[in-house]
Amino acid sequence: MRALIVMIATLAAAPLAAADSVDGLWTTEEKDGQVRIGECGATRCGRLAKFLVPPPQGLDQRDIYNPDKAKRSRKLLGLPILTNFKSDGLVWRGTIYDPKSGKSYRSVLKRRNATTLEVKGCIGPFCQTQLWKKAD
Repeated sequence: MRALIVMIATLAAAPLAAADSVDGLWTTEEKDGQVRIGECGATRCGRLAKFLVPPPQGLDQRDIYNPDKAKRSRKLLGLPILTNFKSDGLVWRGTIYDPKSGKSYRSVLKRRNATTLEVKGCIGPFCQTQLWKKAD
C-alpha cells in the first residue's frame, strides 16, 4: 500500500510531457532554402529566412502560385511556411505551405535528434516526410 501511495505521488508530481523544441534555423531537405522557426504568439511558426538556391525570378520572387490572388504579390523571402504549430506533448502539429505549388497541408514536426527535424506534410492518411538539418 505504501509503495502504491509513493508511486501515485511521484506520477502526480511529474511534469507534463512536452515535445522537444523545434525553434531555430533549419535547412530544407532539398538544400534550397532555410526556415527560421520561432514563437508566433501562442503558437510556433516558420518563415522562409534565406534562399540557398536562387528562385527563378531571383531574390524578389513572389508567391505566384497562391490560390488567393490577393496574396500573389507577397515576397517569398520572409513568408510564413509553417503556421499555427502547437505541441501535443510528443510532436508539433500545424500547417505547412508549399510555395512551389501554392498548396497547404496538415503537418507534423518532430525532433529526431539535436541536428535533425522530421517534417511531415499530409493529405488525409497519406504523409510525405522530409528531414531538415539544423543550420544554427
